[in-house]
Amino acid sequence: MNLKLLTLFLAVCGSVTAGDWRQFRGPHGNGVSDETVPMLANGTNAIAWRVDLPGEGLSSPIVVGDRIFVTCSGGVKQQRLYVICFDARNGAKLWERQLWATGRTMCHKKTAVAAPTPASDGKHIVAIFSSNDIACFDLDGNLVWFRGLGRDYPNASNSLGMSSSLVIAGGVVVAQVESESDAFTVGLDLLTGMNRWKLERHKDANWTSPLKFQQGGKELVLLQSPKDVTAIEPATGSIVWNYTNGASSTPSSTLNGDKLFVPSQGLTALDLSTGPESPKQLWRSNQLKPGTPSPTVLAGKIFSLNDGGVLSCGDTTSGDRLWQLRLKGPFSASPVVAGNLIYCVSEKGVVQVVDPSKPDGAVSSELELGEPVLSTPSIANGAIYFRSDAHLWKVGNATETLPIKL
Repeated sequence: MNLKLLTLFLAVCGSVTAGDWRQFRGPHGNGVSDETVPMLANGTNAIAWRVDLPGEGLSSPIVVGDRIFVTCSGGVKQQRLYVICFDARNGAKLWERQLWATGRTMCHKKTAVAAPTPASDGKHIVAIFSSNDIACFDLDGNLVWFRGLGRDYPNASNSLGMSSSLVIAGGVVVAQVESESDAFTVGLDLLTGMNRWKLERHKDANWTSPLKFQQGGKELVLLQSPKDVTAIEPATGSIVWNYTNGASSTPSSTLNGDKLFVPSQGLTALDLSTGPESPKQLWRSNQLKPGTPSPTVLAGKIFSLNDGGVLSCGDTTSGDRLWQLRLKGPFSASPVVAGNLIYCVSEKGVVQVVDPSKPDGAVSSELELGEPVLSTPSIANGAIYFRSDAHLWKVGNATETLPIKL
């Protein structure tokens, strides 16, 4: 590994204030960390540790305190499901649980059964897989409950694989299980796994993930599908409003304050300040259309990666495209933000750190992980976590160090 690249990369990584990353795309569901990232001087600290993983996966790691949780799938048909907990300080494995899939494990060769990202309320870890098996553990790895949704609802699957991640809101686990044969969203009781409610959805293949947000003083959950975007009450599954101008089935919507950015006919900005009513459209831009990755936001700007590996910067107020920057793609992972920098990891495992304050944007540093990466990174407690099928990396401060083979 190139030490000069590591040193340059570390110039934009460093010690940050403590914070968890408990769900897909972080605490706000938009890939933005609340942490600031000051500079470190010692490039040898760039990779704090790297650990082996026992199977495939596109799921992001989640972070609760000093524990990292990640899911994997293994075996010839990926029927063996893993939930693993690592110590964030040194990468030591604290516990591993294995389950057998009860639902269908067929999926595209580019993805995996361990594609959806788990979620936590700070006391539990709830993991779902493409097989629609879902399990809840406490933080010490004790099984709280297990549901084989693939057995309960056997038609809800597709040949490419499922990938919608989980959110937890008000003691309810919200899971989107949507396919062309059967489609629904279910609210499961966090403590028992029993259905609180089940909402029938459009029968379409859908790989987007639900999003928690506040509107009119209430916590709501956003469900995105190819036909619409729907806000529901997490306690009951009741529909609050429905935006019916269509949306993407792959990149998920992004929230920033009272603005919701929906991958719909390019990228569409909606105003949520109207209270519990259908949001008002602010603008629409085909120039900011995202590819597979979901957009992210920083300092009044919206950033989207298209299928050609071009990062576009747009004004969140007007929707005007301000600049474009071609990166080393292609990309499946969504970009994430820490401090004033944007972290983009390509399918080839090249991490590119973009400084959007430079004219037309600029890549400040790069880090080559040397393996294909399709998983969105996670940020917590002074570090950024990347995962491939084979490894989990911690990049940033190391409070303890284990031997690393690079």
